[in-house]
Amino acid sequence: MNIKKRTQVFERLRNANPEPTTELNYNNPFELLIAVILSAQATDVSVNKATAKLFPIANTPEKILSIKEAGLKKYIKTIGLYNSKAKNIIKTCRILLEIHTGEVPAEREALEALPGVGRKTANVVLNTAFGHPTIAVDTHIFRVSNRTGLAPGKNVVEVEKNLLKRVPDAFKKDAHHWLILHGRYTCIARKPRCGSCIIEDLCEYRHKTEPESAPNT
Repeated sequence: MNIKKRTQVFERLRNANPEPTTELNYNNPFELLIAVILSAQATDVSVNKATAKLFPIANTPEKILSIKEAGLKKYIKTIGLYNSKAKNIIKTCRILLEIHTGEVPAEREALEALPGVGRKTANVVLNTAFGHPTIAVDTHIFRVSNRTGLAPGKNVVEVEKNLLKRVPDAFKKDAHHWLILHGRYTCIARKPRCGSCIIEDLCEYRHKTEPESAPNT
């Protein structure tokens, strides 16, 4: 995909959604960090249901440590891998207090040193909480980038590097949100909804689907 097409792709995505953001509910960087840790191999909906009960009770490192690991598990037990996530969150809270005065760091190296925080989580926090032009590649973004020809790559790191090279600077800060939402609701895994896609004519996917016909009445 050439630069002209890539620019048009993001112009259309921006016109359709001028101020995109995560679908995780949060009020500050710490809440976002916890929500993103919980979202690994889980849906945003399931995380939001859990944090809607957790955050009013414990939304700082001190408060989460006060309810201890057992107490935390009661709030997040509906989320996959909740045992390991609870352990990581408790360890992360201790590190935040001991090293970062309770604040979420805005540096990649410091974020990735936190238990339960990998490159993707760090990218989400850096982008969404601090406005850095990072692009966190999940399964949706990996699929959209390869399927459309926007930034093909064999793995998530390769796709991330290609996106950072190819996404025009004007769109880089919001690209993560546009692409994940596009993959979640339009360019879905099993059968992309090409007929209702606003970038269908720019997309280089060879096996585009026909729009679904209306049922007979």
